[in-house]
Amino acid sequence: MTAPQLIQITPAPKVKLIALVGPPNCGKSTLFNRLTGLRQKVGNYPGVTVEQKLGRMQIPGGATEIVDLPGVTSFAGRSDDERVTVDVLNGKMRGLRQPDAVLLVLDATAIDRHLSLAAPVLALGLPTMVVLNFVDELEARGGAIDPAGLSAKLGVPVQLISAKLGQGLDRVRAFIAEIPKPEQDLDLPGLHDVPLRRRWASNTATIAGFRRPVKSIWTPRLDRIALHPYIGPLLFIVILTAVFQSISVLATPLQDFCETAIHASGTWIASVLPPSVFRSLLTEGVWPGVGSVLSFLPQILILFLFIGILEDSGYMTRAAVIADRTMSRFGLQGKAFIPLLSAYACAIPAIMATRTIEDKRDRLATILIAPFMTCSARLPVYTMIIAAFIPERPILGPLLGTRAAAMLGLYLLGFVGALGTAFLLKSTVLRSKPTTFMMEMPPYRWPLFRGLLFRLVDRGKAFVYRAGTIILVVTVVLWLLANFPLHNGQFSPIESSYAGMLGKTIEPFIRPLGFNWKIGVGLVTSLAAREVIIGTLGTLYGIEGTAGQPGGLAAALQRDITPGGAAALVVFFAFAMQCFSTLAVVRRETGSWKWPAIQFAYMTFVAYVSAWGTFALVTAIYH
Repeated sequence: MTAPQLIQITPAPKVKLIALVGPPNCGKSTLFNRLTGLRQKVGNYPGVTVEQKLGRMQIPGGATEIVDLPGVTSFAGRSDDERVTVDVLNGKMRGLRQPDAVLLVLDATAIDRHLSLAAPVLALGLPTMVVLNFVDELEARGGAIDPAGLSAKLGVPVQLISAKLGQGLDRVRAFIAEIPKPEQDLDLPGLHDVPLRRRWASNTATIAGFRRPVKSIWTPRLDRIALHPYIGPLLFIVILTAVFQSISVLATPLQDFCETAIHASGTWIASVLPPSVFRSLLTEGVWPGVGSVLSFLPQILILFLFIGILEDSGYMTRAAVIADRTMSRFGLQGKAFIPLLSAYACAIPAIMATRTIEDKRDRLATILIAPFMTCSARLPVYTMIIAAFIPERPILGPLLGTRAAAMLGLYLLGFVGALGTAFLLKSTVLRSKPTTFMMEMPPYRWPLFRGLLFRLVDRGKAFVYRAGTIILVVTVVLWLLANFPLHNGQFSPIESSYAGMLGKTIEPFIRPLGFNWKIGVGLVTSLAAREVIIGTLGTLYGIEGTAGQPGGLAAALQRDITPGGAAALVVFFAFAMQCFSTLAVVRRETGSWKWPAIQFAYMTFVAYVSAWGTFALVTAIYH
């Protein structure tokens, strides 16, 4: 008998974990994207990263995971984002072990201030590399620093980089591949003595030959306009007006092209497929339902292009300072503006971004009002109704038209709803002492085309993904409900189908708002995601055969609801909490279902009453 052979099993190599740490607005997320190839959101303002983000990179030493942590200025743990960073670095974060090494990312142009964060990071005893970002700006504005001298003083490797341009990253990758052991004896100041740490940071920068770069001549000049107490708010309104007018002008021909292509492709599919249940599902349900949503992709991309330009340029930080003057009168601090700004994209990251707010009551108030801000999911609904019921006419010549003005008004309506709710909360159940608003102003920077392009690709993919998952599933289910039960082996007429029964049950409650039973079905399905109502109406009208007639969905709506009902519908969507995903995140961030339940009930009440009043007012005007 042959002796059994012993098979040696080699354990899988341990995946290294590297933490990216740094103050806000130091370029951590840009470096993270460079190292991992991911496209995490990058912005020229604080508060972009609100939780740890994991990415993987391949290096000669094997696979390595990078965790991008929230920007912090200290380890005091006063806010949730600071606590996330401290817990991860100390190995106390559930589901994430302690990092094997740290990349401490600092702004090379402000090293005399940012070095104060090096003391608590180096005191952890983890292998660390200090990465000085924005070296291109440092050199262009006549600044200088000796990385070798700083390395000798700190006892850790120091590397100058430009994450934006991809310069100096080879040594960063080499550090990750061969993590050196940290020095044991470090000359660090008292960690809890803030003034001492600041003096140590300034002295260390001087020893390292730091020469502060000349201030940009454009930043103070532009700030005299952007931060002016009267011109600043006016400029902000002008910029918003220009954004919405551009969306109206640029997106309309693109949307028309998308609608034509979707309609033509649906007609072609119907002509090549034999009559069957599958063809009916595809051409009457899926194609008009999902296609109605996809036709609004141009508006989404143009909106995010402008938001990306404003964020990357550094203007949004100035907008936060301007907003602080108004928001403080309603009990909110300017720091809440950053999460509220994020809510224009989606309320979910906005709610997570409230972790930067230190005061618990201020944070809870911001969480509760964030869904009032007009997220991108509302934009297709607004565009659909505005295109159907408001003819395009100039108000200020080519600078502002009626449709852009209506869109701007709806965005302002959501903001007013947020401020009104904040005032109600902060003067009653969430009353607290006023807090000081402090935010470091980044210099103005030219937005990077590569970053803007990646952001648009990601936003487009996310929008299409929602259309191909949530909206597709809802559309298929709705088509079944709109055709069943069978009568004598034939599909039901839509009004006697399960969907029709559901709509007829809801209709008495929404008739005072000018809505019919089809809108009622859309209100129910849009709880999954706001834009689902477009797919719902596209499917219902597609089954009726009216969505394919001249004018498409807009013409079908004109025939089915009055201008008063249309106005009430957009006002309802401006205030209603039509998103279960957002409610789930509110529950996670607040720790119970109490506040999400209150939020849903309150927003639904405000939406219903406001829509009722709008319907009555517009109907009276038209009569």
